[in-house]
Formats: sequence, C-alpha cells, structure tokens
Amino acid sequence: MVEIIFSNKKEKKDIVKVGLIFGKINKNYLADFFDRDELDLLISLAKRENFKAEKNEILATKTKNADLVLIATAATPSAYDLEVLGAKLYSAFKDKQKICIYAQSVANAKIKTAEIAYNIGLGFEMSSYSFDKYFTTKKMCPKLETVVFAAKNKVISKNGYKDYAALATGVRYARDLTNEPSNHLTPAIMADDIKRLEYLGLEIEVLDKKSMQEREFNLALSVAQGSANEPRIVVLKYKGNPDKQDFDLGLVGKGVTFDSGGISLKPANGMWDMKQDMAGSAAVVGAIKALALQKLNINVVAVVGLVENMPSGTATRPGDVVRSMSGQTVEILNTDAEGRLILADCLWYIQQEYNVKKLVNIATLTGAILVALGKEMAGIMGNNQEFINNIVKAANQSNEKVWQLPLTKEYNQMINSSIADMKNISEGRYAGSITAGCFLQRFIKKDVKWVHIDMAGMDNVDKPKPLYPKGASGFGVKLFNQLMKNIHNQ
Repeated sequence: MVEIIFSNKKEKKDIVKVGLIFGKINKNYLADFFDRDELDLLISLAKRENFKAEKNEILATKTKNADLVLIATAATPSAYDLEVLGAKLYSAFKDKQKICIYAQSVANAKIKTAEIAYNIGLGFEMSSYSFDKYFTTKKMCPKLETVVFAAKNKVISKNGYKDYAALATGVRYARDLTNEPSNHLTPAIMADDIKRLEYLGLEIEVLDKKSMQEREFNLALSVAQGSANEPRIVVLKYKGNPDKQDFDLGLVGKGVTFDSGGISLKPANGMWDMKQDMAGSAAVVGAIKALALQKLNINVVAVVGLVENMPSGTATRPGDVVRSMSGQTVEILNTDAEGRLILADCLWYIQQEYNVKKLVNIATLTGAILVALGKEMAGIMGNNQEFINNIVKAANQSNEKVWQLPLTKEYNQMINSSIADMKNISEGRYAGSITAGCFLQRFIKKDVKWVHIDMAGMDNVDKPKPLYPKGASGFGVKLFNQLMKNIHNQ
C-alpha cells in the first residue's frame, strides 16, 4: 500500500517531482516547487516539444537528482478528474520509489489546494490496490512506497486527508472480501470477519442458523438448505448521533458466498466468478467501515444475509412454496433466483426490528441488468422518486453511475403465482431485472422510502481501468459514502 505524506518542504534528490498545470504553464507558480535550473529546463523543453498543456498531456525529463514532470489537467478539474490523475500518475511511476507532487492551487482556480491533493491521493490508493495473498512466488508489489504532496502555508495535512483515507480503506475491504475464494470465505468466516469491525465502535450482532429459524428467515434458509456451510445474518449498527434514537438510513446487502444456482444449476463456464455473488454485502460492510472511520454524525443500520447456494439432496426444489418472514408465500420456480429471497427476509427484518424509513438494498441480482446496461452502470428502482433522485445524485458525485428502471403494476403482475402469493421469477425472458425489483417491493412497507440497486456486472473489472485494477471493484462503497455525507450535511 502506498504511503501518503503531506509536506511544506522541497524534496531534493532521488525523486520524481511532479508539477500540475491548470490550463496553461504558470512559471511563477511552479517556481515555488522546482529549482531555477529545473524550471528553466522544463520551460525550454515545453517550447521544443510544443507542450500545449492540454488535459492529461505529460512532459517529462531527467536530471542528475530527479525526474521532472509536468502534467496538465483541466483549468477547474472535478474530484473525479483528480482521482483519475492520481491513478495515471501511479501507473506511470509505480516503478519509482518516491513521488513528490506540487498540489498547490493556482490563484484563478475554483478548486482548493486540499481538494486537489486529497483527491489525487485517493486516486493513488484506489489504483494501487492488489490482491496477491495466495501467490507463493509471485508478488504484485510495485516499488512505489511514498507519495508526498507539497503545498505552501500548511493547507494540506494528514488529518485533513483522514476521510479520504477512510473511504479508501472501505473500498479495499470490500475488494478483499469480494476477491476471496469461496473455500476461504464461507458465510461463517465472512460473519466472523465482519464481527471484528467492533473495534471501530460498531454494534455488531451475528445470527446463526438457529437464531434465523427462531426469527423465521424462511426464504433465506431455503436458499442455504442445500449447503453444508450454514448461513448467517449480520446486523451492523453505527450510532454517530447517540442522542437520536432513530436511524437515518438502512442498508441491506446480498451475500451469497458461492452461487452454484442450486438445483437450477448454472452452466460450468464462468461459474468460478460466482464467488463474487456476495459483492453487495461487501459494499455494505465496506461503506459502514468507512463511515465508522469518518465518524459522521448520523445513525445507520445495516443487515447482510450470508448464505451458500448449493445443490444436494436437501436443497430447495423448483416448485417448492415457502412462507416468508413477512407471512407472504413464495413459489420458487428457479433456485438460481435466490438473491431476492435472501433480500426479502432481510428487508422485512430491518423494517420490523429497527423501524427504518429510508432503505437501500444492493445486490448482484440479475444477469438481465447486464443485458440492459452492460458494465457501465448499475440499475436502480424504487418507490419514491425524491429518494431515487438522492441516490442518483450521490452516484453522480461519486462517479459510481446508476440508471433508473420503472416499477409499474404491469410488471408486478408478471410475478403473480397460481398457487402462492407470488413466484420468484416471471415466466419468460422479458424484464427480468424489473420483475426482480417488483418482487422486492412486495416486502417494503407503505411508509418506507426504498431503493433497490442491481449491481450485477459492476462487481468485477475484466480489464484494468484507471481507478480499478482487474478483479473486484468495490462498487457501491463510494456511492453509499457520498449518500451518507449528503445526509450528514442536510
């Protein structure tokens, strides 16, 4: 992991010195960072190379003591622009040991120095993640150890960066969980790992199979009954405002630590990726970890349902009817449509037990959302447009994009069953993501504002992107963190 340091001193030797250009080269601005000879060398090189200071354009040269770099960004870059800039710098110089970046804002820029430094630092942390714990000979450890941010007048500091560092920690935790192979992350193991977060001051309760039976998590138990690995429900409570009894937000995450499809067995090709069918729960616990580190003045409760979906002589059969915790009955036509069963009980439980009035669930729920949206954004549905708009706003701010799909009575009728209150899939290929949302909506009370996020396809990165190395993305942590900050700032 890269160490982020903040300094007011000039670094002299054995370093990459990076100056940021906001729209055009400002020699007086750069003189506070580069020595006179260094700056003269860069200016002459810029003229010779026709350096135009266009966005993401890089100018680099070497001296005896340092690598000198100018990199251009927009005149007024967004937070995301700066994160991507940090990722690009990491990619370009990860084989160096130390980088020093002059992050001082220019006089006419609308963005503050601290925001420049902290977002670039977050970009470094997001892009430098690796998961190499199971290699015995090969380690994915770059040489880069330290990134120093330099600015005048002590306007940047480690303490100022702590909320960004907390967010990076939450994303890393979600990625670590999602990358784990299923034999090393059963429901019980994952529950124990989450339980360790009590050191952050969280209240965490783990419900075992017996406790789930007592509380009638019947749908979730029906998913788990084919596996030798028993299920768990984990409840996390963060009380940043202990004087207030109510919770400002409830989060629910799907945690299928391996999804074979059950009796409705998935095809063998690609089934190895089903270790990541718990990415929704990872996003929830990663966001709660970041929240606890940031110590925001809000109250949040989260529930994650952890199961393994396997075929066996004890597994749920297609055609079985199960009574949910809410009392509604479900005809299970397809055991591979298991995530909505787990979420249904968890959603009902969090409303009954904690009286939440704003509720978001997240899950790698349907392959159909991939057909609709590809791997560019998640799908969202809900029962309150104002609350949906709040999620969209947080998604745009965090650059974890979402797109709204409709929930109407016409779609809802598609999951009516002839022998039970509902069936867990509609018969036919159409509107699979929407009918899954309709299913979940039947477990939401009338006075609760609710949004469902279908993140299937967003949990995993096939080819590296600037902020996302190949593998688990940690999608959802930044979105939830931004949502909670927005609630905090209301």
